[in-house]
Amino acid sequence: MSNFVNLDIFSNYQKYIDNEQELRENIRIVVREIEHLAKEAQIKLQIIHSDLSQISGACGLARKQIESCAEKYQKLAELVPTGQYYRYSDHWTYITQRLIFLIALVIYLEAGFLVTRETVAEMLGLKTSQSEGFHLDVEDYLLGILQLASELSRFATNSVTMGDYERPLNISHFIGDLNTGFRLLNLKNDGLRKRFDALKYDVKKIEEVVYDVSIRGLSSKEKDQQEEQAAPATE
Repeated sequence: MSNFVNLDIFSNYQKYIDNEQELRENIRIVVREIEHLAKEAQIKLQIIHSDLSQISGACGLARKQIESCAEKYQKLAELVPTGQYYRYSDHWTYITQRLIFLIALVIYLEAGFLVTRETVAEMLGLKTSQSEGFHLDVEDYLLGILQLASELSRFATNSVTMGDYERPLNISHFIGDLNTGFRLLNLKNDGLRKRFDALKYDVKKIEEVVYDVSIRGLSSKEKDQQEEQAAPATE
């Protein structure tokens, strides 16, 4: 009796499954290495919430960990078959967003402005165009930047606790501009839209901190205004 099914077909399928599993496992190994570096960078940066004098040193140490990630992303680029970035991107999407947040935080602490997607891509050794292969996705960049808002709202509160009453005002201006920028986008991605909706709570929290500092007259600008108002008018 002849076989109605060619069993050799399934042998070929098994080879495909084995190769696919091996590739994904190799990708997971590299991603775990990136996660470790990102975790170390984040640990270094946590000191900003308890000691403002350590900000510069913390940023320098975090940069070293972040720069080491470029080599790991190069390994991922070599592993992922050409044209199949999005087939495997679920493995590294979250950690890439986390790294974008950490880079954005370092740049803000060092220079006070928003890091561009191009600069982030350069620091991680990634391309900016999908046609070039392994690249930094726009939505990943935006989601990483939105994580920055939550961290800065926390930083604003802790800065007041540590006696820095000017920093919350600067953070408020920065987050306000960030909020305005995101409102210019027509967001249709569910995850991105949902995360953007949470930005308003970060904005509100920072505004409350600024209001509290202002109403108590703790900032130097507020004190100067009060002194000007209290000073007798001269002829």
